[in-house]
Amino acid sequence: MGATLPSSSPLPGLGAVLGRLSSGALDVLLPPQCLGCGALVDAPGSLCAECWEPVVFLGPPQCAACGLPFEFSLGERALCGACSRRRPVFERARAAIAYDDASRRLILAFKHGDRTDAAPALARWLARAGGNGAGDDLIGAAQCILPVPLHWGRLFARRYNQAALLAEHLGRLSGVETHPDTLIRRRPTAPQGRMGVAARRRNLARAFAVRPRHRVRIKGKRVLLIDDVLTTGVTATACARTLLGAGAGAVDVLTLARVVRPSL
Repeated sequence: MGATLPSSSPLPGLGAVLGRLSSGALDVLLPPQCLGCGALVDAPGSLCAECWEPVVFLGPPQCAACGLPFEFSLGERALCGACSRRRPVFERARAAIAYDDASRRLILAFKHGDRTDAAPALARWLARAGGNGAGDDLIGAAQCILPVPLHWGRLFARRYNQAALLAEHLGRLSGVETHPDTLIRRRPTAPQGRMGVAARRRNLARAFAVRPRHRVRIKGKRVLLIDDVLTTGVTATACARTLLGAGAGAVDVLTLARVVRPSL
C-alpha cells in the first residue's frame, strides 16, 4: 500500500531492480519476523497465523463520537451512553484494533521493544480504520496530522516516539501533511498505566502546548491526532483541548488500539 519513491537512476527501472536485490539480500541476512511473537514469516510487517487469528479489528457499528464498538447497528449517528451524557472535546475517535491480551504483546513490542520495523504495517491498519468512508473518513477530512508527543526526557531514553512513527508513515500513505513538532509535552508526566481517570487528569494538567511559531499550521484546520492506545481518553482530551485553544478548527483522534469495555 505504501507509495513507491521515484528512482534517481538514469536507467529506467534500475532503481527498482536494485531495491528488490537489496531487499532480498536483507531478507537472507535478517529474515522477516512476526510482529507479535518474532516467528519467521513470509513478508516484513506481517503476523504469523497464530498471532493474527485472535486480533480483533474494529469498525462499524460503533459510537459516532468515541468509536466504542456496538453489538448491533443503532444508526450512523448513535452515541454510547458516556458520549450521550457528555460529548468528548474531540469530534471523533477511531481505532484499528481492540487492546486486549492478543494485541498487547504486539503493541508493547512496538512501543518499548524497538520494533520500529512494525510502523509501516501498523500505519496501514490505521489507514483502514481512519478511512471507512460513508461520512466517517477521518483521514480524508484531515488537513494535518499530529502525533501525541513525548517529553524530551522520555524521548531521549526511548530514542523514538511510537506515535510520531505512526503519524509519519500514515502521512506518507495518505499524502496529508504531518507535523511531529507542533504539539509538545512541556513537562514530564508519570506513567499512567495504573492511574484512574481523575489521577490521569491531574497528571496531564497543563502538560501539552502548541509551539507559538507553529500555530499557523493548525489555525482553523481539522487536525488528526495520532496515538498508540486509547484507554480512558484523558490524553486525547487534553491534547484536543490544547489544539482547539490554539486555534484548530476541529480535532479527530486515530489510534492503533483502544480499550473495549468487558461487557462488549
